[in-house]
Amino acid sequence: MLLNVIEKGPAETGSSLLPPVVLLHGLFGRARNLGYFQRRLSATRRTLAIDLRNHGDSPHGAMDYTTMAYDLIETLAQRDALPAILVGHSMGGKAAMTLALNNPETVHSLLVADIPPARTGHGQFALAEKMLAIEFPPRLNRAEADALLTPDIPGADVRALMLQNIRLGENPGWIIGLREIAESLTNIESWPYIPEGFKYTGPTLFLGGGNSPYIRSEHYAIMRRLFPAYELELIEHAGHWLHTENPQRFAELLEAFVARY
Repeated sequence: MLLNVIEKGPAETGSSLLPPVVLLHGLFGRARNLGYFQRRLSATRRTLAIDLRNHGDSPHGAMDYTTMAYDLIETLAQRDALPAILVGHSMGGKAAMTLALNNPETVHSLLVADIPPARTGHGQFALAEKMLAIEFPPRLNRAEADALLTPDIPGADVRALMLQNIRLGENPGWIIGLREIAESLTNIESWPYIPEGFKYTGPTLFLGGGNSPYIRSEHYAIMRRLFPAYELELIEHAGHWLHTENPQRFAELLEAFVARY
């Protein structure tokens, strides 16, 4: 499946000699969520922010991480963007790790934001069910959409994330493949089977939110087995949405990692 891509880069042709940077969003997100970091990186690097399947403007279909990794290979190969530096948050991080483990030659280096290579157990089934149950009126503007979501999604940050996935105006509805996402949530929250001996030995940086429950000490052994060169850096005053809660520190660490290569 060819995915929707937002590509940016500097005017200078010398950047083409450097590995491109690929940005991958999390569940219910989209490529443009990472626009702040893409704009900063694209001053010196070729960058590709991608809508994963069922998200943004990409096609819809059943989801698991092996399939999502193949989507990435097909899309990036079509754009002559391999090998690449992969940067993925949450679900995007799992897709990036799966690609690195199964096709390490396609990944120059890897940054994973607040997700371990394991089942995390922080479910979104209830949210998906609430979203599917919403009945849209014949017309809808943004303020009305916000009011429509508020009873089921009281948190302003999560509601803002969901609002970007609604088609406003005439015949409003979900832009994303919400049904396909809901039916695939077990796969999304799990971690795929990785055959014995598979590992990614390239440079790997895990960024964790200092207040996040996702990356824990019990994950360190599997992180070391699968990614033997990994480093871990915690971002203070941030939870799972570390790139939105402390964007300046996230950008500093991201840019420093990219600059190494």
